[in-house]
Amino acid sequence: MQSTVHIVSASRYRPALAWFAAAGAGWVFVLVMLGAFTTSIGAGMVFQDWPLSNGSLNPPGWLQNLAMFAEHSHRLSAGLMSAITLWLTAVLWRFEERRWLKRLSWYAVALLVLQAVVGGLRVLLNTMELPAISSNLGQVLAMLHACLAQTFVCVLLAIAVALSRPWIEGPLKDSFLASRRLRQFGVFCCGLLLVQLAIASVMRHSFAGLAIPTFPFTPDGGLVPSHWDFGIGINFAHRAMALVLAVALVGYVVAIWRNHASGPGLKCLGLSVVLLLGVQIDLGAAIIWSARNPYTMTAHVVVGALIFATTFLLTWFIHRDQLEILEPRIVIRPLTGRSSAPVPVPTNA
Repeated sequence: MQSTVHIVSASRYRPALAWFAAAGAGWVFVLVMLGAFTTSIGAGMVFQDWPLSNGSLNPPGWLQNLAMFAEHSHRLSAGLMSAITLWLTAVLWRFEERRWLKRLSWYAVALLVLQAVVGGLRVLLNTMELPAISSNLGQVLAMLHACLAQTFVCVLLAIAVALSRPWIEGPLKDSFLASRRLRQFGVFCCGLLLVQLAIASVMRHSFAGLAIPTFPFTPDGGLVPSHWDFGIGINFAHRAMALVLAVALVGYVVAIWRNHASGPGLKCLGLSVVLLLGVQIDLGAAIIWSARNPYTMTAHVVVGALIFATTFLLTWFIHRDQLEILEPRIVIRPLTGRSSAPVPVPTNA
């Protein structure tokens, strides 16, 4: 008897959980925005203690003082993010069937704890000088804090997308959605973006944003600085990496569009990457021309996070079949017009 094989996800779509995870993934961008604004106005050390703010959960005057408002709002939003992540992890471990998604939720919790500890130590150890690099331990930890935030964004987005209807109810294929080369291209672009975000974090917390005070050319009218120091070097590295990323991301989006299996959703995400890239370049130039306007700097950080997140989503989704094939149920239905019960088959069958 002839039969056809349909591979379906081992999990089922839960709308309430999916929307909660999506809301959590959205809230993390609020957290990133508040952190970026706090850094942009130099308010990271407005409170000398942690986890309390001036010894209180509700420090006097924080609603009237911009620096206090920025930092305390960042801390409060981080507390809410912690509650969202812990609740989401608990629900996934209670109801979710996919083992890899349960493990991913624990990675989110580990990142959350690490991020909180690094953020706290950034405040408590800010006075510890590091003469070898002409900085202090607090600034170094602030750089790490910024990089961990971007990683945390991607983990939460991965969980939210894995709980969405298109991911769960979309048919899986015996052959993966994208070629191995395209999946590797996506991972490569995400790696480049993470390097660029690390460079940007070092540049911001080293106060080197105006080390090269003109754009697109240097003060001497060239493309390469005529003299070098650490600030100029890290600033130039940020500009050079931006050029590399522009080429790589456009190439990745073109490859997504040329992939025969890419649907409208993936193509729209790819187009979003290109549009965000254009906005990001404009914002980077505006930071120089405005002598580091804090609102422009905040927008630049947020758009950078959106580019990383969108590129990651593209890459994550083209790995979907590869991930879900680890724990599928293979359902065999005969082509006789009569219904029959699904027949689970082991993954390695």
